[in-house]
Amino acid sequence: MHPPTSLPRRAGLAVLMLAVLASAAPAPTSADAESAAPAAIPTPTNADGAARRAAIERDYDAHLGALFEHFHRHPELSFLERETAKRLARELRKLGLDVTGGVGGTGVVGLLRNGEGPLVLVRADMDGLPIREESGLAYASTVTQVDASGREVPVMHACGHDVHMTVLVGTAKRLAAQRDRWRGTVMFVGQPAEERIGGAKAMLADGLYARFGVPDAALALHVLAGSPAGRFALRPGPTASSSDNLDVRVRGIGSHGAAPQNGKDPIFVAAQLVTALQGLVGREINPLEPAVISVGSIHGGLKHNVIPDEVKLELTVRADSEVVRAQLLAGIERVAEGVARTAGLPEALWPEVKVVESTPSNLNDPALTDRIRGALVRELGPGVLFELDRDSMGAEDFAEFVRTKEAVPGAYLSVGGAPQSAIDAAKAGGPPLPFHHSAHFKVDPRASITTGVEGMTIAVLEVLGEGPAR
Repeated sequence: MHPPTSLPRRAGLAVLMLAVLASAAPAPTSADAESAAPAAIPTPTNADGAARRAAIERDYDAHLGALFEHFHRHPELSFLERETAKRLARELRKLGLDVTGGVGGTGVVGLLRNGEGPLVLVRADMDGLPIREESGLAYASTVTQVDASGREVPVMHACGHDVHMTVLVGTAKRLAAQRDRWRGTVMFVGQPAEERIGGAKAMLADGLYARFGVPDAALALHVLAGSPAGRFALRPGPTASSSDNLDVRVRGIGSHGAAPQNGKDPIFVAAQLVTALQGLVGREINPLEPAVISVGSIHGGLKHNVIPDEVKLELTVRADSEVVRAQLLAGIERVAEGVARTAGLPEALWPEVKVVESTPSNLNDPALTDRIRGALVRELGPGVLFELDRDSMGAEDFAEFVRTKEAVPGAYLSVGGAPQSAIDAAKAGGPPLPFHHSAHFKVDPRASITTGVEGMTIAVLEVLGEGPAR
């Protein structure tokens, strides 16, 4: 807490506010200075690292760049990644992996075996989004696909999953070429339906660990369009929130709009429910605990003067703590019932609350995270890491792979995807950086992919016990 600022007795509100803001502003730190300064892609710290970097650059020029463009041109929706899965499986087979398709629907598992040793899972997500691409890229998607509801929609890789799959293939190639550096097995996983937070759960339900083994560690990576290319963010603890998507059916008794007393208006009930739900976050959850309830969709009625029989709401619920998550979900049921009781609805017409998609929060294992951070710094220097401040409660179903009964240690890395020059220009008032799930989304593919392959290769070698250059 900052001490109060001394002001003249008649200071105006504007002066007071400026003084408070000035006193609240934190002093610049060395980390602030580091993040503000333009940074080149870190250079390997030893000869082995330089050779590794050169090999990855050659891989990109020879194949990975074209593979990325193929994935970007041909996105597919969640649980419909059939051609994507075939191509990913073919790429892994060419590297000598033992590949199984159709795991959890369209999931792909490739095993790279190299004697006795630990089992490490490396995961990439495969699905695109129902967005019409407007990036202006020469290899932009023009694909449409019939979705699960029967609608034909445009499809785009607007969250970097094309990068992730290319990094997976590149990492498999580097590890296959460095068998003298490690012992054990790497399980490469092409996961469907991350965007619907259901693909990891589907693969596990299809016996992923029973059929292929319980990993000693699980790793994944995500490109970030607004962060500096060539650098990684990795910290212990929460990296993504839990997500529960709910369908709520608010029921009533239809009537003429001019005679509402003859019915029970579900639109009125739904409006009260939308407002009352915010009381759960604002008045029942510890204010130091992250929590979000957002109503993303509300539909009811067809005519100006007709009170309908029901209204449908779609909610998303986010938390970092499983205790808070359970409190929110139970509270939604309770508040929905309470609002219905207040409206005088009989129990048979109380709202129906159904969880349709869910995943727990993702937590990076502290010991594993520290090992990988140390390996990245040892191989690429301290400038390879940047601090990523969470400013949203996004979800990631990689958590399903680690929060099993076996409690698999996991580490989820972020890799920057934007040139520093573009970041600096945006900060100076230039064009904003396109963000994830935007029709304009794009990253620097070479920097994102080569850095991702290098970092994931270093991480796997560290986990398998040898380390990249020990």
